[in-house]
Amino acid sequence: MTALRITLQVLLALTSLFLTLLILMHKGKGGGLSDMFGGGISSGAGSSGVAERNLNRITIAISIIWAVVIVLLGVIERFVPST
Repeated sequence: MTALRITLQVLLALTSLFLTLLILMHKGKGGGLSDMFGGGISSGAGSSGVAERNLNRITIAISIIWAVVIVLLGVIERFVPST
């Protein structure tokens, strides 16, 4: 179980970083954190409706993976004794 626990922890770290980057890439609705990092600058790819929808889908998929990994880590901690 140690290998599974380590794999899930690494996956959690990677998805956390990737999810943070994806959230910051979203188009700003005005004055938010994404504007501070350059999200307020309108660019051709960033202002496209298709690009924004794809970014939303990817963000939702990564957030679901992130939540599942957290639940699995909690189940392992709860029911599998650590050696």
